[in-house]
Amino acid sequence: MTVESEKDLRGLRRVGRVVALAREEMRRAAEPGMTTEELDGIGLGVFERYGARSAPHLAYGFPGTNCISLNDEAVHGIPSPRRVIRPGDLVKIDVTAELDGYMADSAVTLALPGGHEVNEPLARCAEFAYGRAAAVARAGRPINKIGRAIETAAKKGGFSVLRELHSHGIGRGIHEEPSYPQYYDRSFKAPLTEGLVITIEPILSAGSGWVKDEGDGFTLSTADGSPSAHHEHTIVITRGAPITVTEAPGSEAA
Repeated sequence: MTVESEKDLRGLRRVGRVVALAREEMRRAAEPGMTTEELDGIGLGVFERYGARSAPHLAYGFPGTNCISLNDEAVHGIPSPRRVIRPGDLVKIDVTAELDGYMADSAVTLALPGGHEVNEPLARCAEFAYGRAAAVARAGRPINKIGRAIETAAKKGGFSVLRELHSHGIGRGIHEEPSYPQYYDRSFKAPLTEGLVITIEPILSAGSGWVKDEGDGFTLSTADGSPSAHHEHTIVITRGAPITVTEAPGSEAA
């Protein structure tokens, strides 16, 4: 969507705040021994306090509230009472909410202590790539500058962009146009427009740049089983720095 009024911006900020609160409560709570279903329930509790709903459930019948993906699972992991978080896991918490007709989306990766030595650098690189991409997201610039910034940051860290997983528009629907790659593609040269609402979401891998379908209708994992990391915010394009509607309350966006 494109923000057309102060009402639109207020609506996006409200739902973005709920997303950020749920993401941060889940991040703080995630620990070995809990199930991904229990972690999901923490996010659901935040949604219920503010009257928000799970956008993936509304749009796609996702069998949970939030996507929780572990280790080689890149995106869309289904919360389960049988999936126990273990020491050293790489936990991706992906929160997308709907409130009063507006939607926002954000994700963070948590590297629990005791994991593979690549986990923490990979999570940091995804966050760094997000920051580099947000820094070039300005009205009038071609959208492929975002993918170039992500790809450059990933390569600098020694990691791969998962090429089949795109960033996307959002606002009234969970996945809107434009859908655009997280790597440089010269054909994606349309200019970013003022007020456009999009996600920037580096999804990186320590190995393969491709994904495989796990066959449950949702979960996508790295093709070679390597760890992956995901960092995401919902932003509004301006002529200056973008407005990040999913930043952590009381702080700047990560």
